[in-house]
Amino acid sequence: MSGLDRATVERFRADFAGALGRPVASSERVALAVSGGPDSMAMLALAHAAFPGQVVAATVDHRLRAASSDEAAMVAAWCDGAGIAHTILTVADEIGTSAVQARARERRYPLLLRWAVESGAKCLATAHHADDQAETFLMRAARGSGVAGLAGIRALQTREVRKPVGSSGMVFDAWDVALVRPLLHWRVAELRALAVAQALPFVDDPSNADDHYDRTRFRALLRDTPWLDPLQIAKSAGYAAEADSTLREIEAWLWRTRKVGPVGVDDPDDQSWLDIADLPREMKRRMCRSAIDWVRTVNGIVRPAFGDSANIESLLDALEAGKAATQAGIMVSVKGSVWRFAEEPPRRSL
Repeated sequence: MSGLDRATVERFRADFAGALGRPVASSERVALAVSGGPDSMAMLALAHAAFPGQVVAATVDHRLRAASSDEAAMVAAWCDGAGIAHTILTVADEIGTSAVQARARERRYPLLLRWAVESGAKCLATAHHADDQAETFLMRAARGSGVAGLAGIRALQTREVRKPVGSSGMVFDAWDVALVRPLLHWRVAELRALAVAQALPFVDDPSNADDHYDRTRFRALLRDTPWLDPLQIAKSAGYAAEADSTLREIEAWLWRTRKVGPVGVDDPDDQSWLDIADLPREMKRRMCRSAIDWVRTVNGIVRPAFGDSANIESLLDALEAGKAATQAGIMVSVKGSVWRFAEEPPRRSL
């Protein structure tokens, strides 16, 4: 086994169980996403010590840099020496030059989640840490995000993986995978120190120092402002996540009781109607997000991107004023207290 001290391994094991919501069974396979950076390599070594014989790892080669294949091979070589099964997953299509980080993330997670299922794992861990959480919180606060956005990186999310059965394209098997972030209480500096102390190979992604990206600028702000404590900011994100979880339960009840008109998968027009009478703005905000997500899903809309951090305040302002508006490919119109969500019609050509 590694030279990691028992207390450090036990801390990681406890944090993994805390994020997952249960202890990891001794027979359970644990899948790790390992980029080759010091954070993910530290997680790899910790998991190997905490769950010996249970770990499998994968590295995604986004093909964004000439050295990326060598970096994936570096991880593979370390795993081979440690007796850990490792897979290199290669992004097939070009990511492009705009919104690179978001597009890379969109391609990375489906690959990793499907690989986790194929590996027989029910959970997939990433190496997001307290500094990542603090950066995310500050970035979203600066953009005017609400509770859902300020909740930042969730310690646990459930993702569904669907695979076609046969060649018809009409029948799918589905699996739930727990996406786990066990390092949200760990600082980036201690993970890097662990990687150095254990003589782990790692690489520093040059994009982490490129101030073209918002995250890099907020990383510099945290680095240069000692009184901004990433652990305390990460705690605030955790409290926001707790509040968000409670509000989501209320939202689910409202979704069942406030939908009017044709509803569900049998809706021939692939639309949603919501009665928002007397709802506070936060619940209107959440119902709007749910309806936009629903209509985008049933209509197969994936561009532009839309998520918890998207700002929909201008949409809400328009709807509360009785005006139709669009967001993320969805047209929302108003009739009395009912808001109707439908795919945005194509623009007329001149």
